[in-house]
Amino acid sequence: MKINTDSHPTFTTRRAQAAAATNTQPTSFSSVLAAATAEAPSVKQADFTSMTRQDLFDWMNGQIRSGNMSLDESSAFLGMTMKVSVATGQPVDMATDSTRINFMEKARAGIEGALSRNDPDLAKRLQLALANMQKHLGPTNRADTRA
Repeated sequence: MKINTDSHPTFTTRRAQAAAATNTQPTSFSSVLAAATAEAPSVKQADFTSMTRQDLFDWMNGQIRSGNMSLDESSAFLGMTMKVSVATGQPVDMATDSTRINFMEKARAGIEGALSRNDPDLAKRLQLALANMQKHLGPTNRADTRA
């Protein structure tokens, strides 16, 4: 048995409404992109001199999603978001940790430590992370861009 929905008035009315609804949507990729860009919130400058680990993690993920950072480039940032409790030896949840950290200074100290341990690969990744932070630093914090 075959049910023909084209002849029933309920179904033809719904189809006409659906067709009318889809016709109001932008039809080209450029118009969809323009609409999405217009609705996008303004880009917030990051303050790497006073961020929580969650703030840095969220910023890093935003950079990856937008294509501004590769997964390889994010490894140095990911390392800076890690924290292990001295008392328990367990990772500290970044969502509940409100400690503000100067990640630019942390990257500089990491570069010095990597060089003292003869780890030029880590030093290079941290240097690239520091350069990336300096590029995205908010205008009020540009004074902290010493190398």
